[in-house]
Amino acid sequence: MRKTERYPVKGANSLWHIYKTVPFFKVVKNFIVIQMARYTPFLSMKNWLYRTFLHMKVGDQTAFALMVMVDIMFPEKIKVGRNSVIGYNTTILAHEYLIEEYRLGNVMIGNEVLIGANTTILHGVTIGDHAVVSAGTLVHKDVPAGAFVGGNPMQLIYTKEQMEERRKNGGEE
Repeated sequence: MRKTERYPVKGANSLWHIYKTVPFFKVVKNFIVIQMARYTPFLSMKNWLYRTFLHMKVGDQTAFALMVMVDIMFPEKIKVGRNSVIGYNTTILAHEYLIEEYRLGNVMIGNEVLIGANTTILHGVTIGDHAVVSAGTLVHKDVPAGAFVGGNPMQLIYTKEQMEERRKNGGEE
C-alpha cells in the first residue's frame, strides 16, 4: 500500500479545485523550470534547477535523462539519492487527483538506483537502495532494496539475494 495523505473535496472533481490545492504561480514557475530541465543536456544543471527552484532533494552524481517529467504540482515531495539514474521519459508523480478527493505522497528513490526509460512512478512509493526498475514499468508499490522489478503491473523479478547471486555468476542462472 502506498503511503499517501487523502484530502476530500465537495462539489466538482478535485482537479477542478486545483488552485485551491496549489498556488497558480507555483505551477507556472514549476512548469518553466521542469521544461528547461527536460531539454538541457547538462546533468549538473538539471540537478541545480531541481534543487534550487523545485526544492527537490537530489543526491550527488544522480543523472536525470532527457525528457524526465517530475511532478509539476508538488516536486518538493520527491527525493532521489546519490549516484542514481532516472531513465529517458520517466514520470515521477507526487499527487493524484480523483473525483471526490486528491492524494499526496512522498516519492523516495534510494542511492544507486537504476530506473529504466518510460517508467511511471506513482506517489507514496519508496524505491530502495541499489534497486533496478526495468523500462516501461508502472511503480505502484514499494520496491525492496537491491531488487529487480518490472512490468505493468509491476512484479518482482529478482530479489536482492538473487541479484547478488547472478552478479557473482556473471549474469548466468
